[in-house]
Amino acid sequence: MGRDLAPRRGRERFPGHGDGAGLELGELSSAEEQHIVRRLTNGTFDQWATTAARVGYCTNPIRVRGSSTTFARDTGQPLQTYSTLDEAFGVLHLRCGNRRADVCPSCSRVYAADTFHFIRCGLTGGKGVPDRVAENPLVFATLTAPSFGSVHGVRDGQRRCHPRSGTKSRCPHGRSMSCMLRHGPTDPGLGQPLCWECYDYASHVVWQWWAPELWRRFTITLRRLIAKTLGVKPRDLNEHATLQYAKVAEFQLRGIVHFHALVRLDGPKCDAGFAPSSPSIDPALLALLVEEAARAVSFTAPSALDDNLERGLRFGSQVDARGVLTSRRTDDPERALQPEQVAGYLAKYATKSATESADGGSNPHLQRIQAVAAAIADCAQSTANLSDLDEHDVAYERMANWVHMLGFRGHFATKSHRYSITLGALRRARRRAQTLIALARREGRRIDLAGLEAELMADDEDETTLVIGDWRFAGVGWETAGDAALAKAAAARAREYAQWKSQQRRRTRPRRSNVHAT
Repeated sequence: MGRDLAPRRGRERFPGHGDGAGLELGELSSAEEQHIVRRLTNGTFDQWATTAARVGYCTNPIRVRGSSTTFARDTGQPLQTYSTLDEAFGVLHLRCGNRRADVCPSCSRVYAADTFHFIRCGLTGGKGVPDRVAENPLVFATLTAPSFGSVHGVRDGQRRCHPRSGTKSRCPHGRSMSCMLRHGPTDPGLGQPLCWECYDYASHVVWQWWAPELWRRFTITLRRLIAKTLGVKPRDLNEHATLQYAKVAEFQLRGIVHFHALVRLDGPKCDAGFAPSSPSIDPALLALLVEEAARAVSFTAPSALDDNLERGLRFGSQVDARGVLTSRRTDDPERALQPEQVAGYLAKYATKSATESADGGSNPHLQRIQAVAAAIADCAQSTANLSDLDEHDVAYERMANWVHMLGFRGHFATKSHRYSITLGALRRARRRAQTLIALARREGRRIDLAGLEAELMADDEDETTLVIGDWRFAGVGWETAGDAALAKAAAARAREYAQWKSQQRRRTRPRRSNVHAT
């Protein structure tokens, strides 16, 4: 079978990918090729294509069977019914919703888009968040992990990796602790220890496990510092100011998370939220308080692997916090920064895999981290039933569930209650929009979703209908390997098209400069 399913057309609009353009399927197995041929010749391809498009060409859709009935809340009268018996294949396909790009590129794009919107709304307002929120002090902060051993890395693109000489050039295991290379961004050696035996893998995993606790203590400490600065007691802080944030965790190539966060200081707590802040603390001062809090936080972690070693955990020394004011990028002060760039910078990390290596291949360092995490989990589970142990002695029992995440158990995108909208609200609005779009298509009319934003973002209690359903699980994934290959190729094409559309918008959009980092 050829690599394309149809000839290419439409270069003037989307180069090489016009209406009816073929899908780049790449190398296919004999089974995949047979399944695709069968799909094309048995008359079901159009039905499958419609089904796949509904779930955005998800890699591992969830299949369910059942029915639902929609009732009017005020009268209790049934408005419409739905049954999977009416579907082409007798089942309803739902998105898997996985955030990881290496698992499902399609769903990860949706997750990143939702993360982008909830971060952006906390920057500039929108979707129910008032525009005045942009006037409150805002800090872009990066909280790093400490070092657990020397690793290969990119040093500002110019400096050599680890230039050393003399007696310190070799470790106790006889390995060189010097590296004179200037590594490229795709070098498979990036993130690998100079000596894996010197690297403190146990402390690495323990820090990763307790990183969410360090963040929790950081927010508590920061609130106390803000209260001290305002001259009020910590318990009375909400009467004067409220701390809001959006945080995204990024896995570094060395297999450990950094936290990137937007920290905003709002005014007194109120039902509506987003109150104007006090002039006593400006972005520059808030940035200093963020750095002070990050350096002050500590946590004593219980022992792991029966080593009877309590570890004092802290954030790394490389704490960066900069007040966001009017128009400079935090990573390049000479370049202008738009709110969309800030949100995009953070959102892209939400889909990154924990076990992603620089070249996409196997990674010995990450495999060792997983092995140590599994060993810590096994050790904790083996002692979990001993009655004379307290909860701290088995604190790592649940680590078995997070070995694939290198011991990190936190959410990758989190926010405070009043930072902006929620991911749940965005997903609910998308479901409502999809329902309205489907209805408009059936009726042959246009729909203005922008004009319906308030209705789409309304809370659940504002719903005028109630849906009651009866569903049964039918499976996960596409039914054939050929369908999976088609969905993967279609998702890649949709991603290319979205990127092309974004480039076109950037070319035609007028330049604005309304956000700066100091």
